[in-house]
Amino acid sequence: MTRFVLASASPRRRELLASIGAEFDVVPSHIPEVRGEDETPTDYVARLSREKAAEVARTYPDRWIIAADTTVLLGEQLLEKPVDAKDAERMLATIAGQTHIVYTGVTLQNVANDYRDTRVAESEVSMLSLDADDIEWYVRTGEPLDKAGAYAVQGIGALFIDSIHGSYTNVVGLPLALLFRMLRAAGLDPLKTKSE
Repeated sequence: MTRFVLASASPRRRELLASIGAEFDVVPSHIPEVRGEDETPTDYVARLSREKAAEVARTYPDRWIIAADTTVLLGEQLLEKPVDAKDAERMLATIAGQTHIVYTGVTLQNVANDYRDTRVAESEVSMLSLDADDIEWYVRTGEPLDKAGAYAVQGIGALFIDSIHGSYTNVVGLPLALLFRMLRAAGLDPLKTKSE
């Protein structure tokens, strides 16, 4: 079985990758997450995932690298990780009662094999209306502070999610069905084991 390198410090991505039985080492990248002028959300997350994979691949050129980046779009406004509690409150007030889009760019790279594949998953998330007390209570839990869009669909934030159209695991941070297709395309079938 291939042992991957996950180029992410995200506990959610680690949990998702472990949930499918993948073996991997965690080597976080340190790429600045700054959106370019006129860069679309899909281009943005795709580029960041490529840059994260490329940075880690410099140290591990013979390993298969998995990198991802997630962002939230409401209208024309990108909502990334909040800078503090006030920013989290502002984000939640903005997306409450609305439908937003979650984009995750995923890159699978192996330098030694001259292989790189980048794809983007997209999911629509509809959130319940929240009043100021709901938002303040949720921010006090601390959960929103390191999440794109200031909520965790796999945590307490699930209380406020009315519906999801598209991949649930994309909203968590690593679209597993997309990753499965990417692994198969690279000849790395995750259903095959060493004993087979």
